[in-house]
Amino acid sequence: MNKDSAIVFSDEVQTIINEIVPATDEIDLADFQLINYINSMFKTEQSLANIETTIDTMQTQVDLVQENIRTLLKDQVLTSSEGDEALSESMRIIRQLFGEVTGIKTRAENTEEIVKEITRDIKQLDCAKTNLTTSITILNHLRMLVDGVETLQKLTELRIYNEIMNPLEAVIEVNSHFQSYHDIPQIKVLSNSLEKIKTDLADQILEDFKASFSGKKEKSITFTQLKDACCIASVLDPKVKQNLLSWFLDLQMAEYSQLFHENQDIAWLSKIDKRYSWLKKHLLEFEEKLGFIFPPDWEVSEQIAVRFCEVTKNDLANLMRKRRPEIDVNLLLFSITKTKHFESLLGKRFSGVTLSTKAPEPTVESEEPVNPFENLICECFQAHLDIYLQSVDKNMRELIDRFIHDEENNSKKQDSSNIFPSAADLFVFYKKCLIQCQQFTNTKSLIDLTLLFKKYLREYAKFAETNVPKAFNQGQQNSTAKTNMSSITRDLHKNFTMAGNVLQNLLKEGESRRYSSEELIQLCSVIVTAEYCVETVQQLEEKLKEKVPKPFTEQIDFTDEKSIFLSLISSCIQLLVQDVENGCDSALTIMAKKPWHTIKAVGDQSDFINQLIYHFKTVIPLIRENLHTSRKYFTQLCLKFANAFIAKYITVLYKCRFHSADGSSNILGCEQLLLDTHSLKTVLLNLPSIESMVNRQAPANYTKVVVKGMNQAEMIIKIVMTPVAPPQMFNSQVLNLLPEITISEYQKLLDLKALKRQEQVELVDLFKTAAGERTIRMEDVKVEDEQSLSKRALNTTSKFMSSSAEQGSRILNLEKLMKKGLYFNS
Repeated sequence: MNKDSAIVFSDEVQTIINEIVPATDEIDLADFQLINYINSMFKTEQSLANIETTIDTMQTQVDLVQENIRTLLKDQVLTSSEGDEALSESMRIIRQLFGEVTGIKTRAENTEEIVKEITRDIKQLDCAKTNLTTSITILNHLRMLVDGVETLQKLTELRIYNEIMNPLEAVIEVNSHFQSYHDIPQIKVLSNSLEKIKTDLADQILEDFKASFSGKKEKSITFTQLKDACCIASVLDPKVKQNLLSWFLDLQMAEYSQLFHENQDIAWLSKIDKRYSWLKKHLLEFEEKLGFIFPPDWEVSEQIAVRFCEVTKNDLANLMRKRRPEIDVNLLLFSITKTKHFESLLGKRFSGVTLSTKAPEPTVESEEPVNPFENLICECFQAHLDIYLQSVDKNMRELIDRFIHDEENNSKKQDSSNIFPSAADLFVFYKKCLIQCQQFTNTKSLIDLTLLFKKYLREYAKFAETNVPKAFNQGQQNSTAKTNMSSITRDLHKNFTMAGNVLQNLLKEGESRRYSSEELIQLCSVIVTAEYCVETVQQLEEKLKEKVPKPFTEQIDFTDEKSIFLSLISSCIQLLVQDVENGCDSALTIMAKKPWHTIKAVGDQSDFINQLIYHFKTVIPLIRENLHTSRKYFTQLCLKFANAFIAKYITVLYKCRFHSADGSSNILGCEQLLLDTHSLKTVLLNLPSIESMVNRQAPANYTKVVVKGMNQAEMIIKIVMTPVAPPQMFNSQVLNLLPEITISEYQKLLDLKALKRQEQVELVDLFKTAAGERTIRMEDVKVEDEQSLSKRALNTTSKFMSSSAEQGSRILNLEKLMKKGLYFNS
C-alpha cells in the first residue's frame, strides 16, 4: 500500500469510529472529496493569491497531527509493557491461592472423618439414654395409674369428694398416655377400672344430690360435699353435668308447675305478672341458699331462668289455646307488655351464654346490644296477634267515623288554612300502633298492620275529599254536580285516576260557579293536609321498611296511597284555577263586547283591565297566604292559571271587532287594546307576588309561559294593525310575528280584520305557499329563542309600518309609551 494513499475502513469500523470520534471537519469525513474541497477554498482566480498562506496553514496542521500520533504511539508502547507485567503477577498469585484452598479442603475432609469417629459412640449413648428415660417415665405413669385407681376406689366408697378431685384429674391425664397401649391386658384392665370409677362417681353424685334434696337424712350429705361433687362432675363426661342440671332444673320448676297449673286462677293472663314475681323471688332464694354449691361457669341461675321461660311459654300457649274466647285485646297487650318488660330484665341480668338458640339480629336504627331473652316467652302470643289486628281495624274505623261525625256537626268552617287536626290524630294513632306492633317482633304482624294502614289511608283520603267545598249553579247543574261529587267519594279509594277525571268533568259542568273566601281557604286546607299526608306516609313507609327483614321490604309499598293524595291535591288546584279563571269571565266579556271601532283616542288602561287587576288582588293573595307552607303548589296553581287564562284571553281577542259596518278599521282601537294587553302582561308577570310585602321574583318557567302567551296576543293585535296590501308583504309579516301560526289561526286573523270572503281565499292560498317556502328555509336555519324572535318581530313591524307616515308615527309612539309604562297602573 502506498503511504500516500488513503486508508479505507469497513462500514462497521467506520460507524464505530464516527460514534467514538465524531467528525468536526470536512477532512475527517469518510467520503471526503479533495477536488471539491480545493474548489470550495479557491472559488475564483483572485483567491489563488492566498495559496501560499493556505499551504503553510495546512502544513502546520499536518505537523501537529503527526506529533500527536507519535505521542500516542509512545504512550501505547509503555502501557502495553506495564499491562503484561501486571497480568503475569496476577496469574502467579492465583496459582498460589488455588494451592492453599486445595490444602484447606483436604484438611477439612480429614477433620470430618475424625469428628464422625468421635460422635459415633455419643449418639449410641444418647439413644440409650432416651430409651431409658421413656421406660422410666412409662413405669412412673404406670405406678401412678395403679396407685391412683386404688386411691380413687377407696375415696369413692367413702364419698370423700374433696380429696378425689386432684387424683382424679391426675389419673385421667396419666391414662391418656396409655391410649396406644390398650392391647396390653394389664393396661386395659386399669383403664376399664378407671372408667368404672368415673361411672360410679357420676351415679353416686346424682344419687347424693337426690338424697340431699329429698329430705332423707340418713343418706344426705352436706352442701359442702355437694359443692366438691360438682367440681368432680365438671371433670367427668359432659353428660354427667347435663344430667345433673336437668334433674336439678326440673326440681326447681316443680313448685312453679304446681302453683301455676292451668286449673289455677293465678295461671291466667290477667295475673301473668305473678309468674314473673315468682321467678324473681325464687332466684333470690336460690342464690342465697344454694348458689355457692355450683361452679360459676355452670351459670345455674341463668339456666333456671331459661327453663322458666321455656315452661312458661309452653304453659301459656296451651292455656291460651284452650281459653281463646276469653282473650281480648287489652288482656293480650297487657300480657305482652309485662312479658316484654320481664324479658328485658332477664337480658340485663344474664348474658345468655347458656342459650342454644341464636339471638335475633339488631334493628338498623338500634345500637344497643340485642337482648338474648327477647321473644323467648312472647313467641307464644304470635298465634293470637290477629286479635290485636282486629282491634286496630275496629279502632281505625271508629276514628274515621269520628272524623266524619265531627265534620258533620261542625257547621263553622275553620277560618285559616291549616292541616286538618284529624290528619295529625290519624298518624299519632298509626305511630302508637307501630310501637305496639314492634313489641311482637313478628314480620307477618307488621305486614298485616301495613295493609291496615293502607286501607285507612284510602278511607281518610275519602274523608279529606268530602271537605272540598261544593259551590254549584242552580237547578239541573246543582243536581248533576252532587251526583258527580258522590261519584268521587265512592271511587276515590278504588281508582284515584277515575276520581280525577270525574273532578275534571265537574269543572266543565259548573263553568260559572264561584267560591267564597271561606271556601277558598277550605280548599287550601285540603291541599296542605294532603301534602302533609304524602310526606308523613313517606316517613311511615321508610320506618316500616327498617323494621322488617330485607326480603320483605318490597311488600311495604304506599305508592298508590300517596298517588291518591297527590291526585286530590291536583284536583283541588284545578278547582282553584277554575275559580280564579271564572272570576275573569265578566271582565273578558266586557272586553269582547267593547266597541273598539268607536275609540277616538288612546287613553289609560281599559276598565276591564282594572277589573281583572282588582280580581287578582282580591283572590291571589288569599290563596298565597293559605298555601304559604306549600309554595310549590301555589307556583303550580299560578302556572296552570296562566296557561288557561292566556288561552282564553286570546280566544276572546279573536272575538273583538275593530271595524265598523262599512269595513273601515280603527287603528286607535287596536292601539288601546295593545296597551291593555301589555299592561295585563305586566300584571301577570307579577301575579305570584301581587299585593305581597316581599317582592319575590316569579319562577322562570312561569315567566316563560306568560311572556310567550302574551307576546302572541300582542303580535295578533299588531297583525290586525298591519295593512293587507301588498299580500306578500302581509303574509311575510304574519310569519315573522307568529312563526308557529296554523291555517285555522290565520283564518281567524282574517276574520278579525273583517276581510271579505274572496279576499280571504286569495290570502289563504298565498299564505300556504309562503308558509311552505318558509318551512323549507327554516330547515337550514338555527331556531332563535322567543325573546330574540319577539325583538326581531317588533323591529320588522316598525320597519313595515313606517311605509305609512301617519301609521308609522303612531305605532312608534305607541311602542315608546309601552316601554315607559305610562298607560297602565301596576
